[in-house]
Parts: sequence; structure tokens; C-alpha cells
Amino acid sequence: MPQLSQNNEECLRKQFSRTLRWEQFLSLPRAEEYNANIHQATEKDKWNKAVHDVKLMGSERTEMRKRQMSATQETSDPLPGQQGVGNRGSNACCFCWCCCCSCSCLTVGNQEQRSRRASHELRRDDLPTCEESPTPTLEEVITWAQSFDKLMLTPAGRNTFREFLRTEFSEENMLFWMACEELKKEANKSIIEEKARIIYEDYISILSPKEVSLDSRVREVINRNMVEPSQHIFDDAQLQIYTLMHRDSYPRFMNSAVYKDLLQSLSEKSVEA
Repeated sequence: MPQLSQNNEECLRKQFSRTLRWEQFLSLPRAEEYNANIHQATEKDKWNKAVHDVKLMGSERTEMRKRQMSATQETSDPLPGQQGVGNRGSNACCFCWCCCCSCSCLTVGNQEQRSRRASHELRRDDLPTCEESPTPTLEEVITWAQSFDKLMLTPAGRNTFREFLRTEFSEENMLFWMACEELKKEANKSIIEEKARIIYEDYISILSPKEVSLDSRVREVINRNMVEPSQHIFDDAQLQIYTLMHRDSYPRFMNSAVYKDLLQSLSEKSVEA
């Protein structure tokens, strides 16, 4: 192993002694400040890079939206000489702007929107609202106390009872019963299927906020019959809700302010007459 000469050893000693002296004279706060500056510079570089990436992503999204809007305008208003291009654009994929792919996601989406719009229009026209009825007479209101059946026979009785159910947050029971009555009047098969689907989504589905309380047996029967519904598909469920209103809500209705105030007002009017 080669040995160092005296001159080389002296140079090494001087070099190491200088390094030790520098470390001794370099104060600790100054070293910490130097490290902090390096850390801040690194964090600043990272932040600038992240901002640049976000701006780049935003510009890419803006460009994508511009392309989508231009593609939509081209497909909605095709030129006379570009009829074929417009047809291809209507079937283009959501992520393609070259109008050359053959998928039909937009066509399916347009068909779904049209069906939903028709469904909402039917739903809006056929929602059970308060029935038109003349003001009940005193004798009629008195008969409501005789039985629940007599209360439900007249539109005025159903409207008054529905007003009471609204105060108990159980108005969906009356709405479901009325919707079933409307369904029984239909004879057109397509309308029956559409109304049955609407009633199922509004009052039978467990995802609906207006779901009525039914036992599992009735639900299973309805689920099986929804494949080909008839106007009597909800008869068992309607009877169950009718019984629930009779036993649970009707006694409280007779003792409620809704019924007593109506009875009192009609009594005062009859005395004045």
C-alpha cells in the first residue's frame, strides 16, 4: 500500500483543520436560516408547478367545452351540403369530436330525455290534487263521525281528511289511495303501464321519500306483477293503506282541530240562518 509523503500529510492536516475551524465559527442560527431558505425555495417551486398544472388543466377543459359546443352546433344546424356529416355527429361519442365514431350514446340520451319529458308531463297532469267539491253541509260533516267509509265517500270528506293527514306528515297515504282509484278508471294499456310505473316510483319504491308502509308479501306481489301491470295491480296495497288510515289516522282526525273547527263553523252558520 503506498504511503503519503510528509508534504501530502501536512496538506491534508491543514485542509481538515480549516474545515473544523469553519464548522466551529459557523453559528447554529445561521445554519438553520440557511436550511429554512432552502426549504422555502423548494416549497415555492412545488407551488408554482401545481399552479401551472391547474392552469393547464383549466385550459384543457375550456378547450374541450368549446369543441363540444361547436360539435353540438354543427349537428343541430347542418348545412345542406353536409347532411351526412350532421347525421354522423348526432351519433358521435361524448368524448369524440371528429364525428367519425359509430356509437349512439347521444341518440340514446336524446331518447331517454324525450321519454322522461313525456313521463313528467303525464305525471304533472295526473297528480292527485285536491278534488273539486262544494262546501260540505252540517249534516254531511256529522255523518263523517259515523264511519270512515262515509268520510271517504265524498270529495269534501277526502279533502278535509287529506288536510289533516298533511299536518301529521302522512299525506302520501291519501295520495296513493287516490292514485289507485284513478288507475282503475283507465282502459288503455300503455297509459296503465305508465301510470303504474309512476305510482310504483312515487309510493312503492324504497327510494321514494313518499313511500307508503306495506308488508313484504304485498311488495313481492307488486314487484312480480310490474312486468305486465294491470289497473288492479295495487288493489292489495290500496286496501292495506285504507285499513291503516281507518285504524290509525281516522280516530285522531275525529278529535282534531281540523274537524272540530269545521263542525263548529258550520253549526254557527246554521244557527244564524
